[in-house]
Amino acid sequence: MDLVAIEEIKRLKHRYFRTLDLKRWDEFADCLAEDVSARYGTQAMAAPLHFDNRAGVVAFMEKNLGPGIVTIHIANHPEIDVDGDTAKGSWAFEDTVLVPGAKVQIRGGGYYSDTYRRDPDGLWRISSTRYERIYEALTSLEDLPSFTLLANRWDPSLEH
Repeated sequence: MDLVAIEEIKRLKHRYFRTLDLKRWDEFADCLAEDVSARYGTQAMAAPLHFDNRAGVVAFMEKNLGPGIVTIHIANHPEIDVDGDTAKGSWAFEDTVLVPGAKVQIRGGGYYSDTYRRDPDGLWRISSTRYERIYEALTSLEDLPSFTLLANRWDPSLEH
């Protein structure tokens, strides 16, 4: 078992989520292979999203998860199998998406299935990613009169 590669892949997946949530698009892009195959889907966005390159994934995320959207992704329970310079992995995840302008919160969870490869520069990157939702729930924040967003990294009018 290649424990070094497994740890590098764990760090890669955590970096993928951290840079996505912090909107660090150049760092997020570097988590993905140039020819990444990404299959995302959410009931909130209706149709499944399919991308076959890094540029498409990053452009979509940057446009749709900009400063008006707050996200947090938590990934656990990695199962990673390494075979030389390629690997497969499964991750449990939970995500929360706040859309203050629309007064909406979306929460969900499921399992990611990824493949990884070590590129010529020696770094592991995600070569394919997809997930299957266990659940997704939308809550109107208008229905929660007590809901108050006390901190929002993306809203300069709120304290950080």
